[in-house]
Amino acid sequence: MLRLILLRHAKTERDSPNGNDHDRRLDARGHDDANRIGSWLAAHDAPDRALVSSAVRARETWNEMASLLPRTEVEIVAGLYHADPSDILQAIHGFAGTATKRLMIVAHNPGLHELALALVSGGDKHGLRELQDNLPTCGAAIIAFDLKRWDDISFRSGTLIRFVSPKLLRETPERL
Repeated sequence: MLRLILLRHAKTERDSPNGNDHDRRLDARGHDDANRIGSWLAAHDAPDRALVSSAVRARETWNEMASLLPRTEVEIVAGLYHADPSDILQAIHGFAGTATKRLMIVAHNPGLHELALALVSGGDKHGLRELQDNLPTCGAAIIAFDLKRWDDISFRSGTLIRFVSPKLLRETPERL
């Protein structure tokens, strides 16, 4: 069984100092939220590998989690910045034939949100309702696939195991 964690970067400043969207940084809440989700992942669903967008906000999100997930191998992938669902799925398919069983993608909306909705065919009903509306900053959709190879993943082939966000962890930690 394969497990995919689609994680949107944490909360950011509105504009970067140089005006370039790629260079926007996390704000104080973003640092806190990334640490909170990293702690949760370490306790519940630590990934083997992480593919992280090259955008500053995605890399800073990962950096907040890195010490909490010391066994996770990371790769910065420029193509995840503004990637659409098919681009992200292609990156996932690239793990075919590897030993990776739990893969995390740290990237951006709308691509991550659209991909999460396209991949799941059922699962956690409360999580599905939450995910329908939005994949919020630092929100994670954890999707299981009853498959052996990453390149067998296709739309509607996954089951939403859990949807978690910093807000849900603050409001209902016992449910998660």
